[in-house]
Amino acid sequence: MKDRYYIFPVGVIKKENENVRIEVYKEYRDALLGLDGFSHITVCYWFHENDTPEKRKTMQVHPRKNKQNPLSGVFATHSPLRPNLIALSTCKILSIKDTTIFIEKIDALDGSPVIDIKCFIPSRELGSDIRLPDWV
Repeated sequence: MKDRYYIFPVGVIKKENENVRIEVYKEYRDALLGLDGFSHITVCYWFHENDTPEKRKTMQVHPRKNKQNPLSGVFATHSPLRPNLIALSTCKILSIKDTTIFIEKIDALDGSPVIDIKCFIPSRELGSDIRLPDWV
């Protein structure tokens, strides 16, 4: 197995006040075909402002930066501090124009590199036996 993988951005997140959009790079225009048939997308982006060796070594945090929440491993949180800085957000599509996807909101910073976009299809396998910790 390889010990390194390369990820290339396919676009960038732009936030201006309440206006949020994903600007997909022109070379990925063809990948948008059919996306307008979906109400939501899952956006994979990079926590680019946390890309330091020190922050990548953080393995435990208090969820939501709240010291009252129990110390937890980063794999049990949505912390932007993690070994690989991949983030996921499910977003409602407002419209798509050319290579720009206008979305309702996203928990990302302006300028965050988008590494992938997936159409959102709800899972029927989940059922009702979902368990979450109290701090959620």
